[in-house]
Amino acid sequence: MLRPIPPGTRDVLPDEMRELRAIQTALLGTFENAGFSEVRTPTLEYADSMELADRRAADSAYRFFDDRGEMLALRTDMTIPIARLVADRFRDVDPPHRLSYFANAYRAVTPQRGELREFGQAGVELIGVPGAEGTAEVVALLDKSLASVGLSEAVIGIGHSGLWEALLEDGGVNPETIETTASLLADHDLVGVERSMKESDSIADETVYQATEMIQMRGGSEVLEQARRFGGERFSDALGRLTAAFEEITRRQIGRQVLIDLGMLREIGYYTGSTIEVYDAAVGEIIGGGGRYDGLMNKFGLELPAAGFTLYIERIHKAQLERGALSSAARRGPEADHV
Repeated sequence: MLRPIPPGTRDVLPDEMRELRAIQTALLGTFENAGFSEVRTPTLEYADSMELADRRAADSAYRFFDDRGEMLALRTDMTIPIARLVADRFRDVDPPHRLSYFANAYRAVTPQRGELREFGQAGVELIGVPGAEGTAEVVALLDKSLASVGLSEAVIGIGHSGLWEALLEDGGVNPETIETTASLLADHDLVGVERSMKESDSIADETVYQATEMIQMRGGSEVLEQARRFGGERFSDALGRLTAAFEEITRRQIGRQVLIDLGMLREIGYYTGSTIEVYDAAVGEIIGGGGRYDGLMNKFGLELPAAGFTLYIERIHKAQLERGALSSAARRGPEADHV
């Protein structure tokens, strides 16, 4: 009789473990070659650190009391712990800080929807390089990282966390409606977004039209040109920042498609600028994400700009299987190299 394990968790057997280890080796080697040094943080953090950094992250964390009555939480991602680490350990070290990681994270999700409670992440944090330059460095490394694991057809999407709020604020929309529609947009519920706007008394028809059109706009630089007719001063400023990031990325001649997505709004609350998502048509899930989080370090008492990305290891592995992109070494196993 099989002993059950908690929903949203899984056992990993030897063949798959070799394949996952090959992903780790490839990614960490790519990070190291780009000058990013690996760090590790505790699996457990104090819950108030999570709450200080991002309420949404704290709400999805597994929390419990220790023997002293302190509230602890399992980390929900690696960005918040590394922000704390830099503020605590590198306060007197001149930036920039280029750090990488490979670790498991934990979130209270709905396992019935196929989501994992425990999942692997690999990624980087670039702390101390501002604006378009920092964003472009992160995207360029993301491109190399995807190539290192054989995902040449994966697409990088880039958006801006401030576009949606700026467009609605310029249109005079009340804060409650902005918050409601932003939550729906982060969940990719475009039908719900449109319905919520039409049901609100605070949104003019022209703003509804612009917002509905904007969140469906994806493509190259022509998308930025088309969007210039939307919004007002706040929207123009956010769009200008996205334009600067895209132009710097283009200047670096990244060898894969980078898609502008004006409807991108990530569910993580600490993003404050350009945002990143990674798609592969072979799987129906986002396989990575990231962006700028220039306000997060300040919450830990250190005023530094920052950006980074995370790749979800199980989804990377799934994409490899669908694409036939597993390395021959991972398939054979280590013993075959000694035959």
